[in-house]
Amino acid sequence: MKTIRTIFLLSICAIFSFSNATAQDRPEHELHAMMIYNFLKYIQWPGDKNSGEFVIGVLRDDNVYNTLNTWYGNKERGGKKFIIKSFNSAAEISNCQLLYVGSGASNQFDDVLAKLGSEATLTVSNRRGLGEKGSCINFKVLDGRLKFELNQAAMDKASLKTSSQLSAMAILI
Repeated sequence: MKTIRTIFLLSICAIFSFSNATAQDRPEHELHAMMIYNFLKYIQWPGDKNSGEFVIGVLRDDNVYNTLNTWYGNKERGGKKFIIKSFNSAAEISNCQLLYVGSGASNQFDDVLAKLGSEATLTVSNRRGLGEKGSCINFKVLDGRLKFELNQAAMDKASLKTSSQLSAMAILI
């Protein structure tokens, strides 16, 4: 009986180890796409921006754009139909509830902030220092694991309400 229990426990541990290793082996753009989609559960937009067409814009990151579009494009969840748009410059950005600024566009971040002003747009970025510079959420790798920073002042400026659960998971700026 002890042997069966031991084998069972070792099997369970092996399964969890394998699934954790598999998650860590995913390409970064897939992890970003999954996290972006999951952020939506923890953020509330003002007024009618929480329903109908929900636009996720991606600035200069084809991998993240393609993954988001394949996985979530034109799909509905919670009264929202997800529309994924790709932008090549800050000047093209319009009507997004969420904007992902790829690392290749980080040099345009000041232009992005100027273009958005105080619009209710969740900015998500992927470059060191952009959280402090005004991105609502910024991805960061610590100890080989993907984490994210949350800038509450930027969230307030965009009139976005953050759940305490998201704040608890974040590195607060």
